[in-house]
Amino acid sequence: MIAPSILSADFARLAEEAAAVTGSDWLHVDVMDAHFVPNLTLGLPVVESLLKATDIPLDCHLMIDDPGRWAPPYAEAGAYNVTFHAEATDDPVAVARDIRAAGAKAGLSIKPGTPLDPYLAILRHFDTLLVMSVEPGFGGQSFIPEVLDKVARVRRLVDSGELSILVEIDGGINADTIEAAAEAGVDCFVAGSAVYGAADPSAAVEALRRQAGSASPHLHL
Repeated sequence: MIAPSILSADFARLAEEAAAVTGSDWLHVDVMDAHFVPNLTLGLPVVESLLKATDIPLDCHLMIDDPGRWAPPYAEAGAYNVTFHAEATDDPVAVARDIRAAGAKAGLSIKPGTPLDPYLAILRHFDTLLVMSVEPGFGGQSFIPEVLDKVARVRRLVDSGELSILVEIDGGINADTIEAAAEAGVDCFVAGSAVYGAADPSAAVEALRRQAGSASPHLHL
């Protein structure tokens, strides 16, 4: 699965930029509040507008404080998957429950430096685990390969039947890094500049999908 990140798109032409990646599995929307991360991007009104402009399922990644208050409205608006950060709440399971009750899949995201162990026991309450492979806040950063150890651990739990969760990765994914991520066990790849920096974004999505599929022991084209 490829999820182009509109953080790398032209914000003045979001409907056209969404149309440019028709065929993508998800459209990744980075919501930043300038508190949890040192950047401010877009919020619920833009997501509501995007939902009217595209049929691609929206994958909303909330890099915000107080997700318990702000996450459920994204699900209510019609986002397919709503992911929030483990570091932003003391009760991630309650937030996940509210997201699901509002009609969306629930995702948990962890920063590159956040250990996986404290969260392994609660992953069964989530549909998606989003492993950040850059520090959240800005696009265009370099991939941090050390995070693939976390991916591999969760992949083993999924493959053994102990866990049912989709493993997503976000940060620095491009033609040079996607194969290593696929080999480690990623299911869904968020790609920003690798897609929207290409002359043909839709063709870039397909090329990344082929690369991931050929490198992965578990993905099938």
